[in-house]
Amino acid sequence: MLKKRVVSSLYPHDATVVCFGVLLSVLNVAFLNVISQWYLLVLVNLLVSWGVIAIARFDERNPVATFVHHWYPVPLIFLTFKELYLMIAPMHGRDYDDVLIAIDRWMFGVDPTAWLARFANPTLTEVLQIAYASYYFLLVIVAAELYRRSDKRDFLFYAFLIVYGFFLSYIGYLFLPAVGPRFTLHDFGALDTELPGLFFTNVLRDFVNAGESIPPGVPNPIACAQRDVFPSGHTMMMLIMMHVVVRQRMKVKWWILINGVLMIIATVYLRYHYVIDLIAGAALYGVCVWTAPRVYGWWEKMRRAQ
Repeated sequence: MLKKRVVSSLYPHDATVVCFGVLLSVLNVAFLNVISQWYLLVLVNLLVSWGVIAIARFDERNPVATFVHHWYPVPLIFLTFKELYLMIAPMHGRDYDDVLIAIDRWMFGVDPTAWLARFANPTLTEVLQIAYASYYFLLVIVAAELYRRSDKRDFLFYAFLIVYGFFLSYIGYLFLPAVGPRFTLHDFGALDTELPGLFFTNVLRDFVNAGESIPPGVPNPIACAQRDVFPSGHTMMMLIMMHVVVRQRMKVKWWILINGVLMIIATVYLRYHYVIDLIAGAALYGVCVWTAPRVYGWWEKMRRAQ
């Protein structure tokens, strides 16, 4: 009876969060000899799963619980990203940038980030850095427009699509960790002089670096960086947003589409990604939008059957 009540109360994005928490906990236990804080991470996953189930059970009893139930994925996605930060490097003991560099050179005969340097100018850098950094806010802006609709079904599917998409990209990070060309093919410390912007570029660069655990002025930034290059989550999630705004005929459609094109260019121009990362992100976008309706429908059918 309790199991039925729990299943019936969980939205598809709730079930995805709980399942991914279980997966991460299993990996932490499997690699407990190298992940020094494995027990804390498992505890956090258990508390998050319990919290998700609890807030789902309280939903519809008061508006605060309902709001939290709808919006908790926003901070949770970032929290999970930070958990991976503590797991990936110890699990592998190496980065795989050499593999990604070799694939890019095989496809293009050059390093694309180095080739693009000939087109660099401060105005272009400024525009692309703004587009790259705005990605984090655009995810919420799309969600907010859907949330304002009286029928929440489109919002709930979008919430699932975003959680599901991010977690698929995180699995890629777990399999093939890498830090990106700004560390391996270029001098990270010289980015501000090699790719200068106009007004906001340096501030936005620091903002992105902070999100990836790189504090300003750290002596060895590559040691601090997230291993989050392959696949390009920016590319994958931006394509998902573009897909949603077109299908839903949203007011923010053209803003998202224009920003999305600029942002995908920015991933290579600004030296965050190899081109193979973008290709993998685009492929994973296809997998995500094809499988998501089926997974979502299956769980909704399970809920209704309880």
